[in-house]
Amino acid sequence: MPNQSTLVGDLYCDIPLGLYIIRGKNVVLIGELDVDKEELPPHMTHVSSVAEITRAQKAERESTDLKGSMRKRMEFLDMD
Repeated sequence: MPNQSTLVGDLYCDIPLGLYIIRGKNVVLIGELDVDKEELPPHMTHVSSVAEITRAQKAERESTDLKGSMRKRMEFLDMD
């Protein structure tokens, strides 16, 4: 069963996606990664709960939205 690796800041989580059927002439290689052999940067933290990574995604999105709205306000106040 394929998984989606989700990264948020220094957190990562594998989310099961279910069964996918891929067909077509352009499919070259499909395979499963061996997690034991994969090396991750030492600062990364594995999160086992999908709810935790979802909360982190929401917080990151809200932070990005806040930065964008503050940037718009600053551009509005910028008078040349």
